[in-house]
Amino acid sequence: MAKNLFIKTYGCQMNVYDSDRMAHSLAAHGYRLVDAAEDADLVVLNTCHIREKAAEKVYSELGRLRRLREARRARDGRELTLAVAGCVAQAEGELLVERAPFVDLVVGPQAYHRLPELLARRARADGAVVDTEFPVESKFDLLEPDQPAQGVSAFLTIQEGCDKFCTFCVVPYTRGAEQSRPVVDILREADGLVASGARELVLLGQNVNAYHGEGPDGRIWGLARLLRRLAELPGLERLRYTTSHPVDMDADLVRAHGELPQLMPFLHLPVQSGSDAVLAAMNRNYSADDFRRVVDDLRAARPDIALSSDFIVGFPGETDADFAATMALVREIGFAQAFSFKYSPRPGTPASGLRRQIADRVKSDRLRELQELLERQAAEFNAASVGSTMPVLLERPGRHPGQLVGRSPYLQAIHVSAGGLTIGDLVQVRVTACHSHSLAGMVVPEAPEPRELPA
Repeated sequence: MAKNLFIKTYGCQMNVYDSDRMAHSLAAHGYRLVDAAEDADLVVLNTCHIREKAAEKVYSELGRLRRLREARRARDGRELTLAVAGCVAQAEGELLVERAPFVDLVVGPQAYHRLPELLARRARADGAVVDTEFPVESKFDLLEPDQPAQGVSAFLTIQEGCDKFCTFCVVPYTRGAEQSRPVVDILREADGLVASGARELVLLGQNVNAYHGEGPDGRIWGLARLLRRLAELPGLERLRYTTSHPVDMDADLVRAHGELPQLMPFLHLPVQSGSDAVLAAMNRNYSADDFRRVVDDLRAARPDIALSSDFIVGFPGETDADFAATMALVREIGFAQAFSFKYSPRPGTPASGLRRQIADRVKSDRLRELQELLERQAAEFNAASVGSTMPVLLERPGRHPGQLVGRSPYLQAIHVSAGGLTIGDLVQVRVTACHSHSLAGMVVPEAPEPRELPA
C-alpha cells in the first residue's frame, strides 16, 4: 500500500537537492510525494541551522505538526511519522528530541540515504531514532542513480562540506569536511539530467569552487576543468554554480567565465563584510582589496558579468567605521542581487563566545541602511534591462493564462506571452517593463536563415 510523503525544505539549494534525493530514495519503498502535511503519513522537515530564526521556525512547525498528529489520531486513528533532517538535526541531535520528544526520527545530512532503514528501526523502537554520525563511507558513494530532472533547470551536487571554519558558521560541524564527487559520477548524473529534460545545470556545493574531484585520467580536476567538460554535453544550454568562496576563485576559473558561453554571467560570491578587521575576525582569509581584485579579474574576463553576494552586519566588535567600509565596498562594486542578515550567534561557533557583541538595535539600524542600498542597486540593475534583448529559458507557467515565466542569464524572472512556446524553450526576449520582483518582455522572432539565390 502506498504511503504519502511530505517534505518541507528550509535554507539553501543543497537542501533542495537533498530533499529530492530523500523523495527518490523513499519512492522505492512505497512513498509518494504529496503537497500538504495534512495528507501525509510521513513528514520530513529538511532544516537549516545557519541563523537562529531558521532553527526556531523548525520548532514552531514541529508544534503545529504535533497538533495535527493528535487531531488525526482522535479523528480516525491514523498515524503521522515526524522526521527532522538536515543541519538542525545534525547540530542538535539528542537535544532536539529532549526539546521535542514527540519527534520520531532525527537524521543528519550525511545519513539521509539511510532513511528507509531508519524508518524501519523506528517502527521497532520505543523512542526516537537519532542518526547524526558522519559515516566512514562517502554519502556520494550511496546516491541513488538515474535521478530524473525536476525541471528544465536542475541542481547537481558536486561538492559538500567546508574546511574554511569561518568563526560565525556551523557548516563545518553540520556538513563535515570538504568532499568532492568523482568526475565520472558527475558526468553520468549530468547526462541523465539532460536526457530527462534539463537544459540548465546548477552545480552545488558549500564551497563549490573548491571542487577537487578525481578525473577519469586519475588526476585531480578543478571546477574550471569540470565546467569545460560539462559544456560539451549536447543539449545543455546553461551552466551555473553556487556557493563560492573568494579564496577559491583561481585564474583558470576566472578564464572559464570568459571562454564558456554556457557559463552564465551571474555569480554569487559572498563577501560578508567590507572591513578588513571584521573579515579577519570572521576568519575569511582575504581582505576587502583581495575581493576587489577578484571582481576586477572577473569583469576583465567577462565584462557583462553581474554579481550577487552575502553580507553580515553587527558581527562582534564591528564598529561604525567597519560598517562604513562595508557600505563603501557595496557602492564601489555594485550588486545585482544580495542577501543580508544581522549576525546571529550559533551555539558552538567561535564567534558566539566573542566579547563586544553588538546591540540588536544597532544591528537593526545597520541592516536597514545596508538593505536600502542593496535594494536600490538591484532595482537599478533590473531597470537597466528594459530595452535590451537577452536569451530567456522558459521554466514554468505564469499566473495568467497564456503566460510563461523564464530566467534571464542574470537569474531575473521574465514574463512573456506563451503563444506557440513551451517550457524548455530558449528564446530571445526584448525586455519591455520592470516590476518590483520581475521583468516583462516580448519574444523576438528569430531571423530566418539566409537562402541561396538561384544561379
